[in-house]
Amino acid sequence: MLSVKLNRIVHHGSSSTNTKPLLIAHGLFGSGRNWGAIAKRLSATRDVIAVDMRNHGDSPRARPHDYAGMAADLADVIADLGGQADVLGHSMGGKASMALALMHPELVRNLIVADIAPIAYSHSHSNHIDIMRHLDLSGITRRSEADARLASSLSDPQLRAFFLQSLDLTDGASWKLDLDALEEGMPATVGWPDLDGTFDGPALFVAGGASDYLTADHHAKIQTLFTDATFQTIEGAGHWLHAEQPRAFVDLVSEFLTEE
Repeated sequence: MLSVKLNRIVHHGSSSTNTKPLLIAHGLFGSGRNWGAIAKRLSATRDVIAVDMRNHGDSPRARPHDYAGMAADLADVIADLGGQADVLGHSMGGKASMALALMHPELVRNLIVADIAPIAYSHSHSNHIDIMRHLDLSGITRRSEADARLASSLSDPQLRAFFLQSLDLTDGASWKLDLDALEEGMPATVGWPDLDGTFDGPALFVAGGASDYLTADHHAKIQTLFTDATFQTIEGAGHWLHAEQPRAFVDLVSEFLTEE
């Protein structure tokens, strides 16, 4: 599987108490920049690297948009970081991180998966791609202008704000997303590949209490693949648990990573 060189946002650790870096993989339609506040807080004891996944942000556009490719991209980042890292992934990034851990367990010391399970889901985000693709971006110079136009087809202000973080206003308005590649890869993104092997290292699965992406019904499947899995729930948080309850999320991740 051919990999691409992902754009990286590096938050240098303020102390050297832990020599292993933390790699963060964002979810669908996101970017490494979205994780800036979380990454900064987690960088107290280590370097934290938040990447733009393929077809997102400033990373290359590449097909296929599938988990074998995304895992290969992350593996190359870890190789450049010295050959092993702790890995945190949310949603699509969580599936990519799980695929990485199963395909290359020697590269992952600790795994944190945020609100996603190693299963195929029945939903699709193709409607959101259609909304972004058909948004009239002519004359847009500010996100507030784009938000006003987007409101006619998307009523949720939080979802609009999330999507608009991927709007580039540098030279006219354009999406920092390869919408065609993401639409083509949507079945693979909501699906889950048939992967052999297990990951026997420490793995933390964090669910949003108000989300149905990761529930107790998924625990048995997870434990067959991730033999040292533990589970935590952040009450009062939905699928974007790290944005809705950042302090609770950082505390859980920090506690998990300091356990030896």
